[in-house]
Amino acid sequence: MKKVFNLLISTTILLLFLNCSNDDDNSNPTTPIDPIGCSNESDGGIYESCGIDFVSSISLSEMNASEGNDSWGWTDTTTGKEYAIMCLDNGTAFIDISNPENPIYLGKLPTATNNSPWRDAKVYQNHAFIVSEASGHGMQVFDLTTLRNVTNPPQTFTANTTYTGFGNAHNIVINETSGFAYAVGTSTFSGGPHFVNIQDPTNPVAAGGFISTGGDAYSHDAQVVTYSGPDTDYTGREILIGSNQIEIVIADITDKDNPQTISTINYDNIGYTHQGWFTEDQRFFLLGDELDESSVGFNTRTVVFDFEDLDNPRFHMNYSGTTPAIDHNGYVKGNKFYLANYTAGIRIIDISSIASQSMTEIGYIDTFPSNDNTGFSGAWNVYPYFESGNIVISDINSGFILVKESEN
Repeated sequence: MKKVFNLLISTTILLLFLNCSNDDDNSNPTTPIDPIGCSNESDGGIYESCGIDFVSSISLSEMNASEGNDSWGWTDTTTGKEYAIMCLDNGTAFIDISNPENPIYLGKLPTATNNSPWRDAKVYQNHAFIVSEASGHGMQVFDLTTLRNVTNPPQTFTANTTYTGFGNAHNIVINETSGFAYAVGTSTFSGGPHFVNIQDPTNPVAAGGFISTGGDAYSHDAQVVTYSGPDTDYTGREILIGSNQIEIVIADITDKDNPQTISTINYDNIGYTHQGWFTEDQRFFLLGDELDESSVGFNTRTVVFDFEDLDNPRFHMNYSGTTPAIDHNGYVKGNKFYLANYTAGIRIIDISSIASQSMTEIGYIDTFPSNDNTGFSGAWNVYPYFESGNIVISDINSGFILVKESEN
């Protein structure tokens, strides 16, 4: 599915260097706005940035890997230490970032079977749950409290258990409220979510699955929440939002024996419906399409939907970025949207006025300095949820990068 479609628009590149802000609605062209209190700068000549400070990094060679991919994070509630989880082509690295300027590569959990450029991890109850597109990989479960006792890094770690109810999986989703994991893109349930009860983390139990009644059952990615949004018909229900290649699927999966499609929605210029995330009030859903930039030829596009009524979801707006780079994974924290933007690094977008169809880029750091073209290089994922404000970037080409928003 990977394609490279190099696109250079001179006016867009010029705007990238002159400012790092814009907003866009569905009816008007993008009008760049000069950011407030933000100027282009360079971190030691390595990365161009705006409103984000480079803190530290660990290269792929230091972790004995060829490619980086997904990432996540864990905070030890006993010690208060923060740890980054960096997925690699040949395993999963664990990094102590309690001293952000001097991160410690503690070691690696090797892949369960073969190497793969796709590996994803999430965390529940002090355990990491790791899946991969590698054949026969299953879901590795690793007790993260093991990291407290590493005295001679780097070490080679061993999974505490491996769930084998599926082989390869594209991604894993966890609802920490319910204690269920959802592997997506497996060979089971037509590629739809494969349910696993992980309430006892080292004893995962198969709990069924979901095949959408929409146009495409295969879920490339998903978000699952215990719903507390504006549609009171579903308060307290476990709701899945699936990014299913050609559409978004909204489903009620509370009853694992009888999951139900609530509704589906698509949008103009579909390339590949890839990944999305709710705003914290669960009103709006921000979607990234991984192939629309290359297939249509516009700048980075985030498609925003209004999910006020889950039975009748509506298109809300398109947000257009400042470069032709492909958007990959994006996450909401408060009134900010943190977007891994492949060759354009990561972008931070103010969504405080999203209800009024306004989104404004307020910061970026470009971890792929050579270009901002429409290609599959650079920032794969961003993890912005540490209380310290440390932000993890997992970069395909450069490995682990730690950054933080500028204070001024």
